[in-house]
Amino acid sequence: MKRVFSGVKPTGHLTLGNYLGAMRQWAAVDQHQADALFCVVDLHALTVDHDPARVRRLSRQAATLLLAAGLDPELCTLFVQSHVDEHARLSYVLECVATDGEMRRMIQYKEKAARERERGGSVRLSLLTYPVLMAADILAYGTDEVPVGDDQAQHVELTRDLALRFNQRYGHTFVVPRATFPPVAARVMNLQDPTSKMGKSDDVGPGIVYLLDEPDAVRKKVMRAVTDSGREVVYDREGRPGVANLLELLAACTGGNPEALGGVYESYGSLKKDTAEAVVELLRPVQERHKELCADPAYVEGVLRNGAERARVMARPTVDAAYRAIGLLPAASESDTAASVVLNAAR
Repeated sequence: MKRVFSGVKPTGHLTLGNYLGAMRQWAAVDQHQADALFCVVDLHALTVDHDPARVRRLSRQAATLLLAAGLDPELCTLFVQSHVDEHARLSYVLECVATDGEMRRMIQYKEKAARERERGGSVRLSLLTYPVLMAADILAYGTDEVPVGDDQAQHVELTRDLALRFNQRYGHTFVVPRATFPPVAARVMNLQDPTSKMGKSDDVGPGIVYLLDEPDAVRKKVMRAVTDSGREVVYDREGRPGVANLLELLAACTGGNPEALGGVYESYGSLKKDTAEAVVELLRPVQERHKELCADPAYVEGVLRNGAERARVMARPTVDAAYRAIGLLPAASESDTAASVVLNAAR
């Protein structure tokens, strides 16, 4: 059975883009067809200035929303990244394989570092190296497939490069993963700026539909979405990005085709109204389940605790093997285990 790994970063409230681009696919397909691990990657949230209490709060909320979206702990492994030490252990080893040039070529680093400098802030070293931590997240579990949005494809390619390089230099240790992409709405765009991704890290709300937005707030945001010059409703991602974004949202919510839907509507108003209602109905069961889970925090904590235990058991053999391959002495407990195996075999 193939193994799938993916995660969400608790740097902001999860959005419609997170759900359509990833979470729905995880719940509907990946956890049923693979040995699937899903992770709240809280260590990645420390790469920029942050409020510790907010990171903890958003981490818990993200885990709860993943369950509300349909992840089943009987079918998949759901856990928090910082609860499994193997992520940080492997990240340093992979930093010893990666190069400075590779890190500085990462598009997301360039964009985030530029924004940070524009605000007059300093750029943390972890912002430069976090793609290596992402590679460790993936490689620790022998991952075959990584379902991602297209903005993360470069990071998965880096992961493949690091796995191949490590295997060639130190012996075969890692499975070389590949990225997979959902067919529709892999990159949901901001309703007020349809050339930019609907990102949860943005604090400006009018163009972002959050998973916990009230129905009236959702309707208001969609009805105020930026469209394009002209009146014809046609699907043209390059020439008409605003209308294309609405058509993609409607298609993703209803299972339709954005090109075909473009021929159904005669006005932007009717398109916006139907899109708004489709989004409200899509989010309704997620919000209802989230409310139920919030009333039972012990259940969520138990899921995360059990998930971390399972993840640790899966990751440790690979990370220990990587340590040995790169030249590090095995820990005493590991040596004892190996000696015990030899003695038992002799008996």
